[in-house]
Amino acid sequence: MLAQQQLTALKGVGPKQVEKLHKLGLFVVQDLLFHLPLRYQDKTRLTDLESVIIGTEVLIEGDVFAQTLSQGRRSSLLVKIQSPSGTILTLRFFHFHHSQAQQFSRGKTIRVFGEVRSGPTGLEMVHPTYEFITPNAPSALEDSLTPIYPTTEGLGQASILKLIKQAIVLLKQYPLAELLPNDLLDSLQLPLLNDALLTLHQPLATDDLQKIKQFAHPAQQRLIIEELINQQATMQMMREHEQARNAPAFPISQACQRLLKNLPFQLTNAQQRVLQEIQHDLKQPHPMQRLVQGDVGSGKTVIAALAAIQAAEAGYQVAVMAPTEILAEQHRQAFSEWLDPLNIPTAFLNGRMKAAEKRFMLAQIETGTAQVIIGTHALFQEAVTFHKLGLVVIDEQHRFGVHQRLSLHEKNNQQDVHTHQLIMTATPIPRTLAMTAYGDLDLSVIDELPPGRKPIETAVLSNEKRFEVMQHLYAKCKQGIQAYWVCPLIEESELLHAQAAEVTANQFSEQWPDLRVGLIHGRLKGEQKALVMNAFKTHQLDLLVATTVIEVGVNVPNSSLMIIENAERLGLAQLHQLRGRVGRGDKQSHCVLLYQPPLSETGKARLNIMRETTDGFRIAEEDLRIRGPGEILGTKQTGGLQFRIADLKRDSAWIPVAKEWANILVHNYPQLVEGLQMRWVGHKIDYQHA
Repeated sequence: MLAQQQLTALKGVGPKQVEKLHKLGLFVVQDLLFHLPLRYQDKTRLTDLESVIIGTEVLIEGDVFAQTLSQGRRSSLLVKIQSPSGTILTLRFFHFHHSQAQQFSRGKTIRVFGEVRSGPTGLEMVHPTYEFITPNAPSALEDSLTPIYPTTEGLGQASILKLIKQAIVLLKQYPLAELLPNDLLDSLQLPLLNDALLTLHQPLATDDLQKIKQFAHPAQQRLIIEELINQQATMQMMREHEQARNAPAFPISQACQRLLKNLPFQLTNAQQRVLQEIQHDLKQPHPMQRLVQGDVGSGKTVIAALAAIQAAEAGYQVAVMAPTEILAEQHRQAFSEWLDPLNIPTAFLNGRMKAAEKRFMLAQIETGTAQVIIGTHALFQEAVTFHKLGLVVIDEQHRFGVHQRLSLHEKNNQQDVHTHQLIMTATPIPRTLAMTAYGDLDLSVIDELPPGRKPIETAVLSNEKRFEVMQHLYAKCKQGIQAYWVCPLIEESELLHAQAAEVTANQFSEQWPDLRVGLIHGRLKGEQKALVMNAFKTHQLDLLVATTVIEVGVNVPNSSLMIIENAERLGLAQLHQLRGRVGRGDKQSHCVLLYQPPLSETGKARLNIMRETTDGFRIAEEDLRIRGPGEILGTKQTGGLQFRIADLKRDSAWIPVAKEWANILVHNYPQLVEGLQMRWVGHKIDYQHA
């Protein structure tokens, strides 16, 4: 009942209030019950001022014996109260009315709650909550901890509390259905759902507040496991739903063997293993849904090309989508080099094409003349119509997101036939994150770099050494190597300690006129980027000064020196991707991370892990520990991972348990899974059917 009951059924909720509640993700009465407190205040007992600990929130009782108006930079009302033991506490109010000041007359007994601080007058509370009491008939203390809830503009704490109290009354009348099997709850020694909700909204003074703060209380664990089971069950149902669809079966391609023979290198064992997994999937009459993880430089692109050949030789089209123009152009060059000799025609599509060129490409795609189509987000455009789409390859999946990945299915004009999907990422994903974000996909890992690659040596230096690093770079370039210098900004900023790419390029050119310097950033047009990149690739340039636009897709084996300026401003995954632009040849490569002191503790941790290892998976685990899952995957990708209570970093130990029980529910209790989805996803975007 509470899952259907509208918020307007509650006392004091009108249309304007509903709009504000919607901002908090609250749409029905049940949602209020899952809107859990951020923290709690303990007003269940009085604390003697003599035993108070600085920095804690306490409830104090005392008598007013003085009040003054302090006239300084900010005027404030100071009220002094004395506890029964004789200790003095000053109440400080910066915002007050004259009538309010008159209330604090000498001799009145007052009960105040707030954080005790050490101030210029001794013990202080700033803007405490307070009430005057009658000593002979004092008001009763609270019988449960006071919850503090997330709020939004125009909807204060008192308003939220009133609504949740109404919801709790309704919960006691109409308990929510228990959607987890008793076997699970018994084995994990967890409370029933309704008991857990009541505990979290109205914890008793005897409840372990420390455990609640650490999200280790059984009531919280009960909700966390249910939310994770729902997420895992949803991903599993997505997967089974896809597996039940029809897809074209592609036999092993002879052209693949021809390409393998003509390659100037041999596939690593890891590449061969992943290729066999993909080829096996493509032979099946249901859609492949495979995620290939491979560290920077591990050779994912050639695997994607071999998969594309298998689909093309079977008479189907392939869409290869990249997140940036630079990466898309890189793929176009590589695919053309490999596919042209096999007479497999390719096409290229991006958002900056001239009208005539775009019309020509669209016609090639629609008629099926082009079999492998490489592009950026432009492949999503309504004007793009495929003739016979059979395989979609998406590179750097985290740049797009669940909706975009699934919406490419709609580009297939064959009714009741679904495309195969190959997802690639060079951002190593910790196992717990992969199990949640990509639970609907099979996982392949290229965990081996091509032979002859040497680990990149990384140094961390203060920005004070910047000119010395520039001199070192010039000397190395004169010896024949090529280098990158990455700046976080395009233009100068007075607000940030970051050298702009344009300024840096000019500094190099002015200091060493014989150094061939190129500049690339996001504001350049596609043709300009392509010209600069080609000049660097063909060694017409010694140094490429760039913004983070070169993070993915740049492959110049002769470049073996990477300088990243203001490295403390970038995340671990981004630093790892940028560093991966070097180390692609047989030369020893070096990366220098320049930072602007002083470094925060987090900044030190990030740069130290970069210095210690080039292992992308170890870096990813550290990134998860420091930043959390949302930032690693990107906000688009985590559309389905906006948990209400669970936290992938904090609750990772629960994920295998959730996966196991999700499997049991999907196959033995499908009706419970439907109830879980309504409870936890409900009015949010229905991402599982995107």
